Amino acid sequence: MVELTPVQRRDLRARAHHLNPVVTIAGNGLAPAVVAEIERSLQAHELIKVKVQGAEREQRDELMKELCEALDAAPVQHIGNILVVWRERREEKAAAPAAPKNTARASTAKSAAAFAAAARRAALAKASAESRRSPARGSSSRGPAKSSRGR
Repeated sequence: MVELTPVQRRDLRARAHHLNPVVTIAGNGLAPAVVAEIERSLQAHELIKVKVQGAEREQRDELMKELCEALDAAPVQHIGNILVVWRERREEKAAAPAAPKNTARASTAKSAAAFAAAARRAALAKASAESRRSPARGSSSRGPAKSSRGR
């Protein structure tokens, strides 16, 4: 279990204030599936809130200790039925060897940021193409309007 200084804990409590709980622990307690989901959430966000339902204060304290020991995380705060847990993001060793396998698809977006950038470029290209077509349509519609005035 990671120990935090009071200054670190205060900073993490402030950062966690606006967060919503990402995992709920209910009647089954710390089931392996729940621990795995908390592990994924900590890897993705580092700082998470966990909601505990149907447990007394002593049980919630014990859950917090078990959780932090199992995941090598630091307990930040326990208020009511909300637990705040922090763990520094771990390096993903399995992802590095997987990247060279897809050398034929080098142009494929590899991350959400790359996907978003590609989507923006496509939207801009579409908007640009439509704006080039728009004046041509507008000028052709003016022609018949002028001829109807002459009659």
